[in-house]
Amino acid sequence: MKCRYCGHEIPDGMLYCEECGKEVRIVPDYNPLDDMLTAQVKGAISGENDYSEDDIYESVRNTTAMGRSTGAGRYTSAGRGTGTGRNGAPGNTAGRSAAGRNTAGRNTSGRRNTSGGSLPERERRRRQAERKKALRRKRRQRALIILAVLAVAVIAACFAIYQTSYAGIVNKGYKAIESKEYDKSAQYFQKAIAKNGKKAEAYAGLAKVYTKQDDLDKAESVFLNAIDKQPKNTDIYEACVQFYMDTDQKAEISLLLEDAQDNVRETLAGYIVKGPKFSLDDSETFEDVQELSLSAGNGCTIYYTTDETDPTVKSTKYAEPIQIGEGETVVSAIAVNKKGIPSLPVKKTYTVELPIEDAPAVSPSTGQYESATQIEIKVPEGYEAYYTMDKSDPTTASTKYVGPIDMPEGETIFKAILVNAKGRTSGVTTRNYVLELSQGE
Repeated sequence: MKCRYCGHEIPDGMLYCEECGKEVRIVPDYNPLDDMLTAQVKGAISGENDYSEDDIYESVRNTTAMGRSTGAGRYTSAGRGTGTGRNGAPGNTAGRSAAGRNTAGRNTSGRRNTSGGSLPERERRRRQAERKKALRRKRRQRALIILAVLAVAVIAACFAIYQTSYAGIVNKGYKAIESKEYDKSAQYFQKAIAKNGKKAEAYAGLAKVYTKQDDLDKAESVFLNAIDKQPKNTDIYEACVQFYMDTDQKAEISLLLEDAQDNVRETLAGYIVKGPKFSLDDSETFEDVQELSLSAGNGCTIYYTTDETDPTVKSTKYAEPIQIGEGETVVSAIAVNKKGIPSLPVKKTYTVELPIEDAPAVSPSTGQYESATQIEIKVPEGYEAYYTMDKSDPTTASTKYVGPIDMPEGETIFKAILVNAKGRTSGVTTRNYVLELSQGE
C-alpha cells in the first residue's frame, strides 16, 4: 500500500508512513448488519416497525459477536492481511499485528465495536425507565382506586346520615305526597316535627297533606297550634302566611298578624296592610248631609259597604266620596294591596240630624167657639203631621193629618206633631177647643 501523502510504499501491517510519518487511513468494509441494527433501533424508538425489544437486543448481541469474531479481518489495508479473527491467518504476521492494533481500539473498527457494545446499555436504561413509568402508573392507579373507594364510602355514610336527618325525613314526606301516600307522608312530617319542632318545613308539609285531602281547617290548625306554642317563631308564621296565600285565604293574613309579636310583624311587614283612613270623625253628630273620603297608601285599592256587612273584594270599589245622608250610616272599608292581601275592616258609624221644625202651627188657636169650625195643621215640605183628640201625645201610630178637621162639639184637647222623612218628630202643639153651637145652627 502506498502513502496517500508522499507515495512511499508502506509495508503491510504498518499504520504510518516511514517516509513522511503520516498515519495510514484505513477505510472499513461495508457491513449491512450495521444499517439493519440502526434501522431496528430507530424503528423501535419511533414505533414505526414491529421489532420487539428482544429482537433488537438479539441483533445487537449478534453484531457485537460478529465484530469480535471478524477482528481485523473486517478492516483491511487495501484488501491485504484479511486474517480470520483474533487467531489471524497462519504465518501472516501483518494480520496478527493489525488484529493486535485493532484490538487496542486505535482504528475505526475498534471504535465501531465500542459503539456497538453501548447499544444494549442504552436499551437497558430505556427499558428500566419504561418499567419505572409503568410502576408509577400502577401506583397512581392504585391511589385513584383507593380514593374512589374512600369517596364511595364517604358518600354512602353521608347518605345514611341524611336519610335519618330532619331534611332527609322531610324529603321522604314530600316524595310520599307525590306518590299520594298521604298517611305515610303525614307520619314522616310528624316524625320530623318531633325531631325539630322549631323548623317550619315539616309543618308546611303536614299542612299540605291535609290540603291535598281537602281539609283546610285541619291544615290551618297545624300552623295555629304551632304558633300558640312558639309565638315568636317567624319561620312558622311565614309558612302559615304562605299557606293562606296558596289556598286563597288572603283575608286571614291580616287577622293572623294583628296581634303577632313585634319581631314577627317586623319580619313580615310586607304582608301587613293598613286599613283605609276616613276623612270624617264619627264621634260628632252632623246637622247636614256629609261627603266621606277614604284613602290608603302603597297603591292599595279600597272596597266598602254601607249596609253594615263586612266588605270584600267583591264589594263596592271606592272611586269618589261617599254621601252620608240624614240619619245613621255605617261605613265599613278595607284596603287591598298589590298581592291581593286585604286589611282588617275599618268600620265607622255616622249620624246626621237635620234641624227639625219646631212644633207645628195649628189653627185656630185655643178658644171657645159658637159656630162650626175646622182645625188645620201647617205641614212643611218633607214632613208629615199626626194628631190626637183624646188628650194623649201623638206618634207616628196616631191619626195622620191629610186635611182640615171638623172641630168636635164640646170641649176638645187637640195635639199635633210633625215627622220628617227619617222619622224624627217635632215638638207637640196643643190646642184646647170648646164648641157650643147656637140653637139656630
